[in-house]
Amino acid sequence: MAKICPAYRRAKWGHRTGLPMKSAAIFISLILTLSVVNGAVRGPRTPNRLRLRKVPSPRDELKLEEIPFKIVYETYRKTNGRNNWELYLINADGSDSVNLTRTPDTDEMYPHVSPDGTKICFVSDEGTGRRKVRSVYYMNIDGTGRVMVAKNARQPCWGPDGKSIAYLKGEYERYSTREYATSGLFIYDLQTRQHRQHPNRALHHIYAICWSPDGNWFVGAVHGGMDYSDTILALEANGTRVFDLERWAVKGCRPDLSLDGKRIVWGETDWNLCVGDIDLKSRTPRVANIRDVVNCLRKSKVYHVDISPDGRYIAFSYGPFKGGQQVAGKARGWNICVGDLTGKWVQITTDGNHNKEPDWVPIAALSR
Repeated sequence: MAKICPAYRRAKWGHRTGLPMKSAAIFISLILTLSVVNGAVRGPRTPNRLRLRKVPSPRDELKLEEIPFKIVYETYRKTNGRNNWELYLINADGSDSVNLTRTPDTDEMYPHVSPDGTKICFVSDEGTGRRKVRSVYYMNIDGTGRVMVAKNARQPCWGPDGKSIAYLKGEYERYSTREYATSGLFIYDLQTRQHRQHPNRALHHIYAICWSPDGNWFVGAVHGGMDYSDTILALEANGTRVFDLERWAVKGCRPDLSLDGKRIVWGETDWNLCVGDIDLKSRTPRVANIRDVVNCLRKSKVYHVDISPDGRYIAFSYGPFKGGQQVAGKARGWNICVGDLTGKWVQITTDGNHNKEPDWVPIAALSR
């Protein structure tokens, strides 16, 4: 069934209820004018001149072995005979996989690497049934030195100096796998082990947060909270201002910022990933030059995009549409992919063991 323009529908209904034809014409003209103004505010979306592949490229189209960064990701597989979530480290070409956690009795997920590449923060689900709880931890990049940050907490990210971790408090005491079941943003200082709440205490149902390199902004998604339905927000790190990035045609979820703070990547739908230039130096954040970099077949999904430290590549999750993208969501057949910004992308894992949430690691940090 063809979609009907809302302005046309309202004008048609107005005519049926006795609205004069002249008034209807003025109304339609006003709607068109507002549409033009709205387009000028948002700015035009950059036309996609790239030839985007609907399925992964042959591996030889990208020189993966030349990418100087590793990737950490979550995967659901057997450890000492028991199925559970573990964190794995691999090269950008998928070689030399290492299990960093090896904990068959707990589930580690949602890894995020510190700016200097020496540590990983993550969530861990512990216990069973009504006693299950999700907590935030961090550890060294080799899996040693695990430290608990907070119980009943989720979706952490690193501060730009690597000395603090931001995390979201669980909305309920009872365990939930809903990514947006959050209430409040908190900052943990690794040295003092002190916690402080973000100045905006109304933050609610936000998830997938990312801290800007200059320390002034968070970007994250919101679902059904703070009078928003489903969008990507920019939040002042040291204030209470909130900006809906949909004004700049940024729509979707799970944003990530480049290390220089000049690019933003995110998932617009279940099937496409986008990149844009973001300006976080102005008083209000702005995004321009938006374009797709991945667009898969509708029988599949692409999620959890992360941009490489040099801004040249992306890593993301890809697999059958029925897979669950939420943390602890089972996603059999999903694998980790790496792509450049020209539309080429390849699978770097092939076992389909629910491989999700990739995060880039500066390889130089591993030799320290």
